[in-house]
Amino acid sequence: MSNDENSNETTESGKKAEVASNAVANVVSKALGLKESNPKVFFGAIGAVVVVILISMMSGGGGPEKSMAKTKILDVSIGGTYELDAPKTSADPDALVRLVAVPGSMAAFDDTDKKDRMGDCKHLPEGTKVKVLQLQRVFQSTQQAEIEMLAGACKGQKGWTFIYNLR
Repeated sequence: MSNDENSNETTESGKKAEVASNAVANVVSKALGLKESNPKVFFGAIGAVVVVILISMMSGGGGPEKSMAKTKILDVSIGGTYELDAPKTSADPDALVRLVAVPGSMAAFDDTDKKDRMGDCKHLPEGTKVKVLQLQRVFQSTQQAEIEMLAGACKGQKGWTFIYNLR
C-alpha cells in the first residue's frame, strides 16, 4: 500500500467522522429548538422515554426461568446423626463449617483472625459426625440446629449451625 492510498483512506474516514458529528450537532440543535419553541412536547418526550425505560427494566426477562442452583436441605430431626457439609463453598476441599454459640448470631461469621479458625472447635472440617440436639427458626425462613460433635478432638462440644450445613 502506498502513502497516497493511506492518505485517501484517512481522508475518507475523516469525512465520515465529520458527517457523523454534523448529524449529532443537527439533532441536538433541533432538540434545543423544540425546547425553546414547544417545551411541553420536549419534556413530554423525555418523560415518555423515561417511562419506556422503567417499564422495560421492571418487566424482567422473558423466556424460560433460570434460577440459581439451590442447596438441598434435609428433613432434619432431633436426635439424628449427620455429617457436616459446606455446600456454599464451591467444592473447596479445605472448607470449614463455622459454628456459633447462639442461634442467629451473624456477627460471629465476621472473623478474619487465623488463630480463631484453629481453636475452640468453632470451625470444623466437612464430614465431621454430629448429633442434632435441637432446632430453632432464625431469620423467618431459615433454621439452625444445635449440634454435638461425636468424634475427634471436639467430641462432646456443642454449637449451632445452619441446617443446610448438614447432610
